[in-house]
Amino acid sequence: MELQGKKGMPVKAFVRWLPAVVWMGVIFYLSSRTGESLNSLLPLFHLLFPQMQSFNWGHFFAYFFLSCTYYWGFLPRASGWKIKVLVVLLCGLYGISDEYHQSFVPGRTPDGMDIRNDMIGAALAMLFVSIPAVRKRLEKSPITNKY
Repeated sequence: MELQGKKGMPVKAFVRWLPAVVWMGVIFYLSSRTGESLNSLLPLFHLLFPQMQSFNWGHFFAYFFLSCTYYWGFLPRASGWKIKVLVVLLCGLYGISDEYHQSFVPGRTPDGMDIRNDMIGAALAMLFVSIPAVRKRLEKSPITNKY
């Protein structure tokens, strides 16, 4: 028997989706920062991969992690390819809203390449969780089964 919240939402579902909601808040906060304050983040990757100067590693990692939290929210009920496609699409929609939000921040402008990087991060995360050892670990972990 699952505990129920005030509106009937199982506590189990709330706990499973909490990391995604928190991480979306982190992305929103980072999007509200001016461009100058964010330029110091992840410069190491530009040094290691100079041919990828136009690739925004911050967006890649933020949405890689966001897609993992979305995926965890759907487990253990669904873990097939349809859910993985849905996760990537949800990350894309949040990426679009993130770029719209940035249009109101001084020193920031919306950029389609950021959405591309968001989607690449989300898609690669879904490939990562498709690795049999990773998938098995996620599905059989005590945390997944507890919540």
